[in-house]
Amino acid sequence: MTDKMRWRYGDTNPVIAAVDSATAIEIGDLVYLDADDAKPASSQADQGTETGNQSLFADNFLGVAMQRSRAGDTDPIRVATTGVFEFDCPSSTYELGDLVGVDEAAGGTALEDQQIAKVAAADQAIARVARRAPVAATNVLVDIRSTVMTGGI
Repeated sequence: MTDKMRWRYGDTNPVIAAVDSATAIEIGDLVYLDADDAKPASSQADQGTETGNQSLFADNFLGVAMQRSRAGDTDPIRVATTGVFEFDCPSSTYELGDLVGVDEAAGGTALEDQQIAKVAAADQAIARVARRAPVAATNVLVDIRSTVMTGGI
């Protein structure tokens, strides 16, 4: 996916995160902390199930990339750890406070970098819905909370 500024409003409480030179991150990517480096959701090792993938990601959720890092770059990037962001999602209705986590790719072996989906439990969640969508929508406003920096949902 290409760079897409997804921030809409609210304090972002940014942190500066290191990125390995081999890692490519786009603006708007959901990123997790892997040891001491930020990585996009799709880089996480497959856990065998969607629930397993979402839970591991939520445990290490750092935030949303506010800067890009191309392969070969060694500069750290700014990552938002809170705030309201607009993400693509599977067509559905959404109520205020619904739990959302990172969506799994259609192939079932990786996570999407810039897409969220409803989740059943808080241990899979990285955000809550911040704008009601009573008619099926394919994008939704969510209030993110970094697990690494704020303790998560």
